[in-house]
Amino acid sequence: MGDTHLNVLGVELEPCGHDPLTGFYRDGCCRVGKEDVGVHAVCAVMTEEFLTFSASRGNDLATPRPEVGFPGLNPGDRWCLCAARWQQAHDAGCAPRVVLTATHEAALEVVSLEALKPYALDLS
Repeated sequence: MGDTHLNVLGVELEPCGHDPLTGFYRDGCCRVGKEDVGVHAVCAVMTEEFLTFSASRGNDLATPRPEVGFPGLNPGDRWCLCAARWQQAHDAGCAPRVVLTATHEAALEVVSLEALKPYALDLS
């Protein structure tokens, strides 16, 4: 197996987004490793409501920060969120939609699959 990462559905993790380039490792995937203490595992599609919520919790994802190579996010952008932040947004009623095939299985340590499924863009 080696470098294979699984998603919350138990199959190989798919990329989340390359424009902007997301992921803790900035490789487009929501891979999780020991360095990622925030568990940036949930592939989420940004909404204005979520971006406002995140900023109110001290994490402004909308403002560009060129000094650290962060372009700032807009509604519609895909981004690897901390699982705990997604859960907080869910509890507050403003969770963004998710891409389950691109959400790392490590998210399930914080968020249940049952909570994620109603927000899934990739389930029919």
